[in-house]
Amino acid sequence: MPDYERAAADRPLASVRRQGRFHPSRFCSKRPPVIAAGSRETLHQPPRHLLAMEGMHPPQIAALLDLAESYALLNRSGKTKRDLLRGQTLINLFFEDSTRTRTSFELAGKRLGADVINMSVSTSSVNKGETLLDTASTLNAMNCDLLVVRHDQSGAPALLAQKVDAAVINAGDGTHEHPTQALLDALTIRRHRGRLEGLVVAICGDVLHSRVARSNIHLLTTMNSRVRVVGPPTLIPSSIAALGVEIFHDMRAGLAGADVVMMLRLQRERMVGGLVPSAREYFRFFGLDAAKLANAKPDALVMHPGPMNRGVEIDSAVADDPQRSVIREQVEMGVAVRMAVLDTLSRGHGRNEP
Repeated sequence: MPDYERAAADRPLASVRRQGRFHPSRFCSKRPPVIAAGSRETLHQPPRHLLAMEGMHPPQIAALLDLAESYALLNRSGKTKRDLLRGQTLINLFFEDSTRTRTSFELAGKRLGADVINMSVSTSSVNKGETLLDTASTLNAMNCDLLVVRHDQSGAPALLAQKVDAAVINAGDGTHEHPTQALLDALTIRRHRGRLEGLVVAICGDVLHSRVARSNIHLLTTMNSRVRVVGPPTLIPSSIAALGVEIFHDMRAGLAGADVVMMLRLQRERMVGGLVPSAREYFRFFGLDAAKLANAKPDALVMHPGPMNRGVEIDSAVADDPQRSVIREQVEMGVAVRMAVLDTLSRGHGRNEP
């Protein structure tokens, strides 16, 4: 058994969690690929799992966005009940608290006709010492078809994908990735700008702890956007330049000429030590207000994955600006994107196409 599997199998989840953050490669180095192989033929085959944006090809991303666009139009028409997933079971397995993502997946599954089960980890056998691989065995016995996983440890969904028969969707793992968030952000941008190629996107704030930032960087650079990361040196990882981004430690310089300004939540719960002096000081230098936004293009979009800390990462007047802010639309597009992902993965899971 590989070391990364033995580490997870031999210790209860609670003990793994207490050891803190570990590198994604412990679980991700042998993860099942998003696509079966890199050949031209397999680019058009439905993927088996959705674990990360890293490694996805432009045609795969474009296909998901196109399908999500059709679901966005369908949802707005009010004709949302379909039977694509009738007879299939979707389990939301969330080891971290979530409102937007879990509810979004639940709504997406129900709109496609799936039987949706939300597993409450706080009252499950996991808190009684069950290991992640024990949980995988239990899920296999339930014969679920689609498994949505959020976990506080990077790589946990990838490990489950190796051990369960269901199609696995990563709904956020540690500081690694959150692929459906990047897809809904990309769909929102594309609906307003008509393209992703050539756009200047500034991702601002706590990049160090942000799985949203990593997924967006992989998607946007793959689609030939020009990506900047903006934040204090303590919250910008030193290795981030290797992902093909530009680094700025001055907010005004980082926003100059930007088409999209994507703010990130300040994740104090993941911080060790004083990485920022105070919320007030952070907002003064890196919070988005009208004065800093003026450096971006006049029609620049304002985005935030939520939940927002108003007065810390973003000023309320900017967050609620009907001309610039697309934060509410991001939530709407989240349902459409997750419907597209569930639809696509159900076909890659060996089901008949609708």
